[in-house]
Parts: sequence; structure tokens; C-alpha cells
Amino acid sequence: MLFREEDEDLEVLPFVDRVEAGRVLASRLSAYAGRDDVVVLGLPRGGVPVASAVAGALHVPIDVFVVSKLGTPWNRELAMGAVAEGGVQVLDLSIVRALGVSEEDIQDVAAAARKELEYRAELYCGGRPPLELVGKTVIVVDDGIATGCSILAAVAAIRRRKAARVVVAVPVAPAFGCSAIRMEADEVISVAEPELFLAVSQWYQDFSQISDEDVRSLLDRSAPSIPRAA
Repeated sequence: MLFREEDEDLEVLPFVDRVEAGRVLASRLSAYAGRDDVVVLGLPRGGVPVASAVAGALHVPIDVFVVSKLGTPWNRELAMGAVAEGGVQVLDLSIVRALGVSEEDIQDVAAAARKELEYRAELYCGGRPPLELVGKTVIVVDDGIATGCSILAAVAAIRRRKAARVVVAVPVAPAFGCSAIRMEADEVISVAEPELFLAVSQWYQDFSQISDEDVRSLLDRSAPSIPRAA
């Protein structure tokens, strides 16, 4: 069965693009609109256009939160984990064990991922201080959930920055793929959770690649008066 009969997935999928997905997602987040204790963080690159639409609809600040996927040594697109700001590392042990990934391989992949994370953090923020998260309700936004490793790494890292509440919000996720995330986040909100889930891209008419310049442009539109960490 492609969709659960009790869901409204047939009415919203596929999304036209990430901007439309963000607007629909924002309608599920109306309780957070206009609050001065709420910030939205988009996971680059694909999550940033979604997050920008969400933040615009809710009238709350937006920033980027950089995570870097740990691809397996044989297939970089197959995530076996992720690293995030603050030294956070998350591993999907089921994949690591199933593929027989060695500790040495993990360390090598993680070292490269951390360098990539540092590069992208500098590229997107350019030395600009991050948003202050202490005591805030943080809405973490991506364009969808596949393995969930990136989201889990982001949630753990945001917790370390003393956020009061962490909400994960995505347009689409596997019907049975959010259990680990629900254990770590305070709330998980998704527009659609189809049964047959092969890839995030299948639920968008336009899933064009988002460039680094696109990310920077969206972030530059945020108000310069937004309070940031010292």
C-alpha cells in the first residue's frame, strides 16, 4: 500500500518544490508563529529553502545548521552516520555492522566529514555569529528524512547549545522511519508519511540541486538585527 488510508498524503504529494513544501509545513507549525523564543534552523543544502519558507510564514528568525553525512567507504551516498557542529557524531550501527565497516574506515570518513563541515560553516556564515539558541525553541527543518542520521546529529548538537525545546519539522518522511528521532526530539512534525518510501526526491515534482550560492542568498535575506551568540 502506497499511502495510509487515514492520511491526507494523496492531497499534498508530490510537492511542487521545496518552497511549496515549506509553506505547507508552516501551516502545521502555526502554534510557533510570531514568538520571540522561536528560531528556525535549516539543514543545508536542501533544507534551507524549506526552512526559509517556514520562517517567513511564521515570522521568526532563520539560520543554517551545518551537518555532514558520513557516507560508507564504498558508496558516499549511503549514509552510515553524520557529524554536526560541536563535535557531535551519530552512527547507524545497523548499517555499519551489516556492511562490516571497520573502525579505521569510520575514523577516516569522519575526519573528512569534519573538514567538509568546517568548510561549509565558514562558507555559509562567513564569520557571522550563529543565532543564540539558549532557552529557545528550535525548529530543525530539512526537505525530508531518509536515514535520519543528519537530523539526529543536529538535534544532539542543538541540545548542547542549551536549547529549551527541539522540534523536528519536515515535509515528508517514511511512515515508520521517525521512531529514533521522536525519542530524541521534543516533537516531530511531518506533512506526509507515505508507506512506500524509496527516496526524498520521489515526493517532489522539482527536486533541483540547491547550490551553495542559493543557501547564502537565502541566509543573507534574514534581518541583520536578529540576536546572535557572542
